[in-house]
Amino acid sequence: MSNTMNDTGICGFLWVTCSRLRTCDSSNNTCQQPDTICVRHPQCHDYPICYPVTMTDERICPPIIKKWNNTGNMNNARHHHTTTVLSDGHVLVTGGDTIGSLDSAELYDPSTETWTITGNMNVARSQHTASILIDGKVLVTGGYNGNRLASAELYDLSTKTWLAVGNMNYARSDHIASTLTNGKVLVSGGYGTTYINSSELYDPSSETWTITGEMKYSRDHHTVSLLPNGKVLVTGGYGGTYLGGNSYLDNTELYDPSTETWTTSGKMNSARYEHRASLLPNGRVLVTGGRIGNAKLKSAEWYDPVTEKWTITSDMNYGRHFHTATVLTNGKVLVTGGCGDSPDRSVELYDPLTETWTIMSDMNYARQHHRASLLPNGKILVTGERIDFSTALNSAELY
Repeated sequence: MSNTMNDTGICGFLWVTCSRLRTCDSSNNTCQQPDTICVRHPQCHDYPICYPVTMTDERICPPIIKKWNNTGNMNNARHHHTTTVLSDGHVLVTGGDTIGSLDSAELYDPSTETWTITGNMNVARSQHTASILIDGKVLVTGGYNGNRLASAELYDLSTKTWLAVGNMNYARSDHIASTLTNGKVLVSGGYGTTYINSSELYDPSSETWTITGEMKYSRDHHTVSLLPNGKVLVTGGYGGTYLGGNSYLDNTELYDPSTETWTTSGKMNSARYEHRASLLPNGRVLVTGGRIGNAKLKSAEWYDPVTEKWTITSDMNYGRHFHTATVLTNGKVLVTGGCGDSPDRSVELYDPLTETWTIMSDMNYARQHHRASLLPNGKILVTGERIDFSTALNSAELY
C-alpha cells in the first residue's frame, strides 16, 4: 500500500492511542515511514495520522482524499476583499487589506488558472460589498480605508473600468448588500460612527440611493439570504452595547421589497456573529458557526421560510468564524477555514439529506477572512487570507 494519499478506504482498528502514532507531513499529507498511509482516523479528529498497514482489521479508517490544488497566485496579497463571478465566468476580486486598504482589482480566468490586473477602483477599500447587477455590472459599496465610506462605484466588464456613482446616505463597513429580484440593491446595517440599523436601496436605472425601512436592530457582521419568495432574511450579528450588554444577536428579520418594510422572524437557537448563511436547494437557509465573545461555535441550524422557525442540525467538527460556506452543485455545503484558536486549514462538508458533516482534506494554507467562489465548472476557488494584523496571502487554490 502506498505511503501517499489516495481515494480508497483502508480497514484498521477503531480504538487506537492517537498520540502514539506519528502525524502526517503537514505540507502535503504524506508519510515518510515505510508501510504506513496517511489517514483521517475517526478517533483522531484533530490531525491526520500515519497508520501502519499491518494494523488492519474489519473497521474502516477514512483516508485523506486529495481535493485541493494550488492555482495561480493573485497579483496582490489581500484579505477582507470581495469576489464576484462574472457573466463570462471570470472572477473579479476587489480591494481588501494588507498593511493598508487596496484600490486594486484583478480577474481570474478559470480556463488558464491565471490572474490579470484590471482597472483600479476610484477609492481604496476593505470590508466592503460587491453585488452583480442584472446587466452584468458590479456595484461596490462602502467599506473602510481609515474612515468608513459612503462611496459606491460600478465595474463595467466590457471596458474593464470603474465609474463612481452616487454616495450612499450613510457611511458604513461590515454591512451587507443583496441584489433583489426587481434589480435594485438592498444595503443594510454595518458600522459607521456606531452600529447601524438603517437600510437603503440602489436603483441602477438612476444610479441613485433612497432610504428604505429600518431594521428593528442595529447590527454588523450579520448575514443576508435572498429567499425564493423574494424576501430577504437577515440573521444575527453584533449590535454593540445598546441593549445593556454585549449584544450578540439571535434575532432575525425579513425585508419585503413590495412594502419596503422589515418584520421580525423566528429567533435562532444560538446568538452568533461572524457566521455564515447558505441558501439550500430546498429553500431552507443553513447557518454555521460564528462566535459569541471568544467562544467559537460549532453549532449549525436551518431556517424554514414557510414556518419561519429554526431547527438545530448536527454540529460541525470544529468551531470557527470568518470561514466560508459554499453550496456545491450537488446541494452539499463546503465549509472552509476560518478562525478557531488560529487560522484554520480544515474543511468539512454538510449533507442536507442526512444532516451530517464529513471531514474533507485540508486546504494547502490556513485561511481566515478569505473568500470562496463557485465557478461555472463546479470547482471552488478560494482566495486570500489574513495571517496576522500585518500579513496577508496572495495564494489561491481550487477544490
